[in-house]
Amino acid sequence: MGADLIRNGCTASRRRDVQNLHPRSRVHDLSRAFSVLGSYERHRCKHSLRQSAHTSLKHDLLFEKELSQMSSSGLLWSCASQESKPALLLLRKALVWPHPGAGQAFMLLWVSVLVLAPVSGKSAAAKPVISLHPPWTVVFTGETVTLTCHVLHFHAPEKIKRFLWYLEGRILRETPGNTLEVRDSGQYRCQTQDSLPSDHVSLIFSSANLILQAPPFVFEGDSVVLRCRANAEITLDTMTLHRWGKVLSVSDESSDFRIEQASLKDNGDYHCSGFKNGCCSYSSNMINIEVQELFPRPVLTASLSPTVSGKSVTLTCKTQLPPLRSDVKLWFRFFKDDHMLQLGLESSLKISTLTTRSRDPPYYWCEAQRGSSGVCKQSQKSQLRVQIPVSRPVLTLSPHGAPVPEGHTVTLTCKAESGSFPILYQFLREEVVIQKMEPTRGMKSVMSLRAEHSGNYYCTADNGLGAQRSLPVYLAVTVPVSRPVLTLSPRGALVPEGHTVTLSCKAERGSPRILYKFYHENISLGSRSVLSAGGMSLRVTVTVQDSGNYFCTADNGFGPQRSEAKSLSVKVPVSRPVLTVRTPRAQVVEGEVVELYCGAWKGSPPILYRFYHEDNALGSSRVYSRRGASFKLPLSAEHSGKYACEADNGLGARRSETVSLDVKVPASRPVLTVRTPRAQAVEGDVVELRCEAQRGSPPILYRFYREDNALGSSRVHSRGGASFKLPLSAEHSGKYACEADNGLGARRSETVSLDVTVPASRPVLTVRTPRAQAVEGDVVELRCEAQRGSPPILYRFYREDVPLESSSAPSGGGTSFYLSLTTEHSGNYSCEADNGLGAQRSEVVPLSVIVPASHPTLTLRAPGAQAKVGDMVELRCEAQRGSPPIWYWFYHEDVPLGNSSAPSGGGASLNLSLTAEHSGNYSCEADNGLGARRSEAVPLSMSGLTRSRSGPIATGVTGGLFSTLGFGVVALLLYCRLPRKAGGRPTSDPSRSPADSDVREPVYHNAPAWLELQPVYSNVNPKGGEVVYSEVRRIPQGSKPAANSDSVLGLLRTHLPSHGQAASHRPSDPPGSSVIYSQVKVACPSAYVAPQS
Repeated sequence: MGADLIRNGCTASRRRDVQNLHPRSRVHDLSRAFSVLGSYERHRCKHSLRQSAHTSLKHDLLFEKELSQMSSSGLLWSCASQESKPALLLLRKALVWPHPGAGQAFMLLWVSVLVLAPVSGKSAAAKPVISLHPPWTVVFTGETVTLTCHVLHFHAPEKIKRFLWYLEGRILRETPGNTLEVRDSGQYRCQTQDSLPSDHVSLIFSSANLILQAPPFVFEGDSVVLRCRANAEITLDTMTLHRWGKVLSVSDESSDFRIEQASLKDNGDYHCSGFKNGCCSYSSNMINIEVQELFPRPVLTASLSPTVSGKSVTLTCKTQLPPLRSDVKLWFRFFKDDHMLQLGLESSLKISTLTTRSRDPPYYWCEAQRGSSGVCKQSQKSQLRVQIPVSRPVLTLSPHGAPVPEGHTVTLTCKAESGSFPILYQFLREEVVIQKMEPTRGMKSVMSLRAEHSGNYYCTADNGLGAQRSLPVYLAVTVPVSRPVLTLSPRGALVPEGHTVTLSCKAERGSPRILYKFYHENISLGSRSVLSAGGMSLRVTVTVQDSGNYFCTADNGFGPQRSEAKSLSVKVPVSRPVLTVRTPRAQVVEGEVVELYCGAWKGSPPILYRFYHEDNALGSSRVYSRRGASFKLPLSAEHSGKYACEADNGLGARRSETVSLDVKVPASRPVLTVRTPRAQAVEGDVVELRCEAQRGSPPILYRFYREDNALGSSRVHSRGGASFKLPLSAEHSGKYACEADNGLGARRSETVSLDVTVPASRPVLTVRTPRAQAVEGDVVELRCEAQRGSPPILYRFYREDVPLESSSAPSGGGTSFYLSLTTEHSGNYSCEADNGLGAQRSEVVPLSVIVPASHPTLTLRAPGAQAKVGDMVELRCEAQRGSPPIWYWFYHEDVPLGNSSAPSGGGASLNLSLTAEHSGNYSCEADNGLGARRSEAVPLSMSGLTRSRSGPIATGVTGGLFSTLGFGVVALLLYCRLPRKAGGRPTSDPSRSPADSDVREPVYHNAPAWLELQPVYSNVNPKGGEVVYSEVRRIPQGSKPAANSDSVLGLLRTHLPSHGQAASHRPSDPPGSSVIYSQVKVACPSAYVAPQS
């Protein structure tokens, strides 16, 4: 029908019909016809239609003027292209730009706008953006902020003739340029003749003493500056930034606080506070910071190249920057199976598609990043398969064109002309999915629905290569308006004077356009016509005269509907009251009666007055006039403190400033208390002398005395008394007293006697053994002695905190305890001294009873029943008995293979990759420093020798053996060298065999892991005999001991002291070193004499 109207309008024979149409009808029918006319027909008819309009309607000024603007701007020509942007803007101009004299004719262009506006997805998001200079949303009153209206994307700056500015939704000013200076608080918007209104920017011009300034918008990765500013009359020493009420940063040098690389974790409510030393503190306004997403996660898409069809594909890394950050440069990286293909500002990459024929296609993905270290996001990984993307679908409605009555059935058909199957179709209304169909192998999908909602309907088709969306099709459903509902905000019938009340009127059902009107006691307040179902609001700043009943009406052409009335009562809030304390004399004395008077100079009665002492309620009084209220109070000492009053008339309680009241009371006789940490006063303890007067007005001066000699004094400005701490010695025994004075007469306490006693000191435990090492069967003496302490002293002996024996020393001194050793006696020993004033425990003395290692057992563990070349065999050596640490050696035909230590006992293993040369007898050796013991030989034979495997395996085994034996060879060299230097026999001496090892002569101890072992035994220097003293020390990283001829790698040292002079010949230790192994070899055991108790 619309197409026929335009075709007929292009002929001379139909010009009379066009001329006879009413202006509103012509605009409506013409706009509706544009929505259904084909692009070719619109292009063909553009000239004749324009001439017809100018000729036939030259006397209709409104229609002629607007049609001329549309024609001269190229509207009809642009209608030939669905992707044209000017078509969208010019049609929207007729709707949103206020034009003098346009009347209501252009409001009827809604139908054409709703049909044609969405032809370009980009146009729908084209809004100007307002920037601020300075870039703050909060400034001080009297300052100026410059607003700049930036036109984005395809708006040509030379075509923009005027800028329209809005404040709080009302037109503020029209300017030829894009800047505007403002000094008033509110929400600002800007608009050009070819654009939608911008998003609002809120400005606050504050008269506060301290404000927090922040930019209006924050995106991911931004460097945000928050400025805490005080007005020119205030100088602050310290400024603090808070988020969610918690301190975030403190600065005494700068008022700027920075948030580097902003992210979602920085969201929150911020405010700042300032402090001026010796004066006061200030708090700023609250600002909510919401970090917006800079760009969404990129999507990697692929499209066939038009130049080499079927042989190459263009990968595109798609994402979208917000208009406010359109100048941000994004870097794109393209990857193929974790290999980067391209890095740069280009968001596309052309690659060959030949690899998509492989059995396992590679994965492609991309990254988008702001700068070199900014926000970075990665797309999903995808495999390329050559398929045909689905074409853009076409949505058709049946019935077509005309509005549909509510409740009727409408059929929606979505059809895609091409694309690989299966195809998933979806139907949407106003961006909301209303039906998701099952994947189909057909080129179209059909659904039916009951007409309930007007709006734009779309459909999408997706076959996995990117969803395609149809052009919108508008469905008009006619519905009578329902009875509207009027709501008042804030809720409640009682509103304070001067507050803003928002009247909201909304009809839940009804076809637009809907005209809303507001009334106060049948007097019209205003009206507005809306095109959506969101209702309408009206803001009113109320006074006392605005009390009464309110209602609203809604009308969409089917008759007005009236809401229920809402009652509103406006009252004056109470002002802050003033508290006055009326006393009979200048100084307040206990026993007098004072009068508390509270009055508020403004507020609707009745007013309830409440009186408080230190936030504790004293009483209340309700007054039905503008007079204040009084409260009389007989004073006692407890009535000193801060007083306040509160006034409340139901619109919010207001509290007065506090008034201090000080009731003077003379100091009472103090009480002196001596607080000791135990029942008796012990030398070395710190006692507290506590002096307190139960009554008396502060400040009170307390003085402390011993035998009438002053010890010290303390002035206390609050209740609770004073303390004096005294470290005790034996001379502090005597009589003590204290004195309290608050200027109304000094009072002295009764005397308190103090006796000081001496506790036992920490004892020293000495373990006396008959030889250098404690061996099973020896008798050791445990000697415990405390150097100081009042007798008698009771001594107790412990092993691993388990009591062994106790003994008393009636006259002081120490005591001894003898113990015959077994292997179970290894452990930590200590003793305790107690003279009734607290037991004192000695330091722990470790005692280790050494047991020689037993014959070890060698076990060969192979992966199969028969060992083969290339197998990994585990050699396990374990001695069932012996004191750790135990050092294990592994041999193949008496040739060392490697060694390993068992610091905590048990066995050790060696893994061996077999070659043909590894057949033969294997054995192992265990040594814990008391003599090495050899296991029985275990034979090993192999099968499956192949030439291809022996070479690499032999090489691997040889390398492993050399790396394993490297450290063992160094240890053997050290062991062989040390005895020669000390005058002893070499290690190859046949007279020394494992069977001849004696527990009294430790031979050696290897430490393969220098940085992990701990000291085994303490160093002991016998009183006689030739001693070879060797130690291996841990050298921390970075330490470099001096090289000398008597050190090997700076780790092993040998000392040759004379008889009884071992300590004098010991060289200085490297700084920071610690002993990890030591031994003593006694050349002449007979010269050793066990110490006597």
